[in-house]
Amino acid sequence: MNFTETLRETPVFDLVARAAAEVGVRAYVIGGYVRDLLLKRTSKDVDFVCVGSGVALAEKVAALAKAGGGDVSLAVYGNFGTAQVKWGEWDLEFVGARKESYRSDSRKPTVEDGSLADDQNRRDFTINALAISLNRDDFGQLLDPFDGVADLRRKLIRTPLDPDVTFSDDPLRMMRAVRFASQLTFDIDPDTFDGIVRMAPRLEIVSQERIIDELNKIILSPQPSYGFKLLDAAGLLERIFPEFILLKGAEQIDGKGHKDNFYHTLQVLDNVARTTDDLWLRWAAVLHDIAKPATKRFEKGRGWTFHGHEELGARMVPQLFRKLKLPLNEKMRFVKKLVRLHLRPIALAKEGITDSALRRLLVEAGDDIEALMKLCRADITSKDGAKVRRYLANFDRVEELLQEVEERDKLRQFQPVVTGELIMETFGLPPSREVGLIKEAVREAILEGTVPNTLDAALPFMLEQGRKLGLNPVHSSQFTVHSRSDKESIPFKDAGTPSL
Repeated sequence: MNFTETLRETPVFDLVARAAAEVGVRAYVIGGYVRDLLLKRTSKDVDFVCVGSGVALAEKVAALAKAGGGDVSLAVYGNFGTAQVKWGEWDLEFVGARKESYRSDSRKPTVEDGSLADDQNRRDFTINALAISLNRDDFGQLLDPFDGVADLRRKLIRTPLDPDVTFSDDPLRMMRAVRFASQLTFDIDPDTFDGIVRMAPRLEIVSQERIIDELNKIILSPQPSYGFKLLDAAGLLERIFPEFILLKGAEQIDGKGHKDNFYHTLQVLDNVARTTDDLWLRWAAVLHDIAKPATKRFEKGRGWTFHGHEELGARMVPQLFRKLKLPLNEKMRFVKKLVRLHLRPIALAKEGITDSALRRLLVEAGDDIEALMKLCRADITSKDGAKVRRYLANFDRVEELLQEVEERDKLRQFQPVVTGELIMETFGLPPSREVGLIKEAVREAILEGTVPNTLDAALPFMLEQGRKLGLNPVHSSQFTVHSRSDKESIPFKDAGTPSL
């Protein structure tokens, strides 16, 4: 199989071929780019291997590209004998062919210069060991020593060598096998899968950062549930995410059962995946019921309950993010918020809606209300098609009413006009319990719609709350000053109590 015509269409490959000839090394395109080319997937990331110095080849490529007037940058990683050239939209990685050997107690190999065959032998899977020559005597020729093309046709993930050796050398390859299977919707070869099962304990020597990178890629795959099921079957999930394993199982008492929250969660994740590529919304799907095992109770006459699992789940999110080496920033806070709020729209859809409830949801969700509603829609996993359609119709109504309230009351960035500073100044108070009580009372009155969010309306209410606590304003004249505040006025009008 020859790809000369395909390679000639892209100047990158002629440039690297020319550079290799001038440096005097044999060079090849290898790995993911070749795989994706055969799968008719486009990519601008290319790995090159040469029999010789990859750094010298990269330096020559960068020099030739600059001479041609291109936008070029070169990064050399001397410790690893690799280099990277960025040329316009292209990201080019260069390495010399290597031969590797490993000790049983380490994932760091002893590296020696090697042949192309040595380099292909150390690749993780047959579909990633494919190479295309860039040399004058066989330019464009596909080199496939492990029948990787046939594995692509069969949609099969298979190691080029004994899987025990491949996975022992770099245990992260077990995660990568699942990731590629999930991304490409491929099967894992039975012998390769058995190797993963046998070598699963060796995953403990891999850093959490590398593991979570692969898990994130599985979560971002078209049908992430497939990857999770493979991780579970191979014995990897219990090692990297035991909290998720606890969701498995469904109990029955007195003829009353509950759904298996492991498979329910995976269905929710797949549902979310059909609507968004947002990694953190997908993580919210993964974690939305994570506290159900800890809150599961059986109540006579009612059946199984999971009271408070949303609040406990939200408290678990920072702990899990810290353990898994996920970011502890606004991404974590986003997931925490969605886990805490994921039952709220469902409760509205079941019980009917008041403007007050809508206001509270909008205030708490803020700019994440659309993401929350996507999660809630995905959370409807009943096998009863009519029930699902009814719930979805109710959610349509909830979203309509949310939009109406938002357009009227502008609640995305809600802030009560009465601040803690104003309360302290008015009553001559230091930071104290009384300040918090008054502030919360004002906030609740505004959200209930009994007090408009304006200073003219809120100040008398604030004074009344102060009097109830035995407080008197220290300067009556200051109210004139505050009433001339140029803070935005946000009036609320109660629209009644519509129901679904």
